[in-house]
Amino acid sequence: MPRLGLYALIVCVLAVAAAVVSFSQGSWLGIVWVLLAGLSSNMTWYYLKRAKDARRDSATS
Repeated sequence: MPRLGLYALIVCVLAVAAAVVSFSQGSWLGIVWVLLAGLSSNMTWYYLKRAKDARRDSATS
C-alpha cells in the first residue's frame, strides 16, 4: 500500500471514530467528521488505484 494511501486510511478510521464519539455526546460537530471521513476514504481509493495502475503499466512496458 502506498504511504499516502495508508495515511488517508488512518485519517478515515480516526474521523469515523471521532464522528461516533461526537454524535454519542450529542454534538452536531460529528457532521464535519463524517465529511472528513468521506474525503479521506476517496483519497485512499485514489492512491490505491493509482499505485495499481502504475504497477500494471510498468509490468506491460
